[in-house]
Amino acid sequence: MSYQSPDATDIRCLAGELGLEMSEPEAQRYLGWLQPFAAGYAALDGLPSGLPAPRYPERRWWRADDRDNPLGAWAVRTALTGRPGGRLAGRTIAVKDNILVAGVPLANGTAFLADCLPEFDATVVDRLLDAGGSIAGKSVCEYLCVSGGSATSASGPVHNPHRRGYAAGGSSSGSAALVAAGAVDLALGCDQGGSIRIPASWSGTCGMKPTHGLVPYTGIMGMEEAIDHVGPITANVADSALMLEVLAGPDGHDGRQRAVVVQPYTAALGQPIADLRIGVVREGFSHPLGDAVVDDCVQAAAARLAALGATVMPVSIPRHLQGPAIWGALVGDGLWATLRLRGIGMNMAGPTSPQVHAAMQGAFDRAAEAPVNIKLVMLLGRWLERYRGAYYGRARNLIPWLRAGYDQALAQVDLLLLPTTVTRARPHPRAGTPAGDDETLWQAFNCVLNTCQFDATGHPAMSIPCGLRDGLPVGMMLVGRYFDEPTIYRAAHAFEQAGDWRAP
Repeated sequence: MSYQSPDATDIRCLAGELGLEMSEPEAQRYLGWLQPFAAGYAALDGLPSGLPAPRYPERRWWRADDRDNPLGAWAVRTALTGRPGGRLAGRTIAVKDNILVAGVPLANGTAFLADCLPEFDATVVDRLLDAGGSIAGKSVCEYLCVSGGSATSASGPVHNPHRRGYAAGGSSSGSAALVAAGAVDLALGCDQGGSIRIPASWSGTCGMKPTHGLVPYTGIMGMEEAIDHVGPITANVADSALMLEVLAGPDGHDGRQRAVVVQPYTAALGQPIADLRIGVVREGFSHPLGDAVVDDCVQAAAARLAALGATVMPVSIPRHLQGPAIWGALVGDGLWATLRLRGIGMNMAGPTSPQVHAAMQGAFDRAAEAPVNIKLVMLLGRWLERYRGAYYGRARNLIPWLRAGYDQALAQVDLLLLPTTVTRARPHPRAGTPAGDDETLWQAFNCVLNTCQFDATGHPAMSIPCGLRDGLPVGMMLVGRYFDEPTIYRAAHAFEQAGDWRAP
């Protein structure tokens, strides 16, 4: 990349685009005034990249064959080891494929990024390797992470480990599928609308979306700063708590991290729950698009928590039903702005990858090959330009109002409880058919009906499996106060230890 100065003709064309009339002499004057800026950009071209070097430079990767990838969940296999010993020694990890791993291909669910090799590791990758973990590969995620289903990745669908041909949930589809299948011990997921918790719900794993900013997002392809989260997907609650202890805390780069409170999450495991008050959110049940089997299963799980000694009571949070509209406005403008800047969000602190930015030109150059949900998001984003951010601004103004609805309830109870997803896993859509497009859109956007609110408000929320119905998992979501992940782990672990969720 090198900066090229405009000439007078360029200046006049730019002026016309801005609605300005400009003569040739005026264009020459502006051209002169721009020269100091041109010198500054030219100086940037000659400066070092400023990118961090990988702490563990040994990098080996390969493409998985069909025998090694029966669920379609691996994007690429690796054998990356970090510091000997450590809290994660001997544990294998899958990293969602929107997270930068130096020298290893990153696709983010697309074909146009598939050969992109980032220059540095995300903070969460450094922390996992520092703790002795072994990164076994990058897990498939949905196309630009914009789906709650698992059939939009350019590499093909990710199958549910409990029933082939069914969605594993998205957008962290491969991470949840690999953990549920026992292919890895731990996985990283990212969550902007439910993309950790939805696949956890549909695949039968534990997915923790931490408080906004608790885990640094540095070195991860984001969607919108206000809703970007990264966290663990694991087979059990104890592994989730351990993994969060490794991941949590400021890194000095991520501007999302303000007044972060880190706690010993594993200390909450095994603690009694007799003094806990749990509010069952009325508005999280009986959704018109929902599955009564899910509602019944989660209500039964709430009764099991009561049998363990917790005080379980109904609560009403009417604002919960307005949450998807507020979240949707954040995504509509926020994701479009990130796409227009080719993956670089404005005001985003920390390093950005020139390799990823260059490869992201394909987001528009090859838009025709995108799945229907991405085309819809692009059309919406372009249409919203005429409103000049007004709806985005209104949504940002309403976040405190939405947050207050949950905080008022959390002043009366310690945790909120509701279904993670309003349905169980659904069959993969039939590609290339109108009905298939409809189902792709259904899974892309209707899986978030109970999850997206907490991306907008930033509350910690965890999905744990609470039952198996007709062979498909059901997820229960526990939501806590800001930085009160320990209370979530306390209740989740007590529930988990009280019986096998797979039992009839």
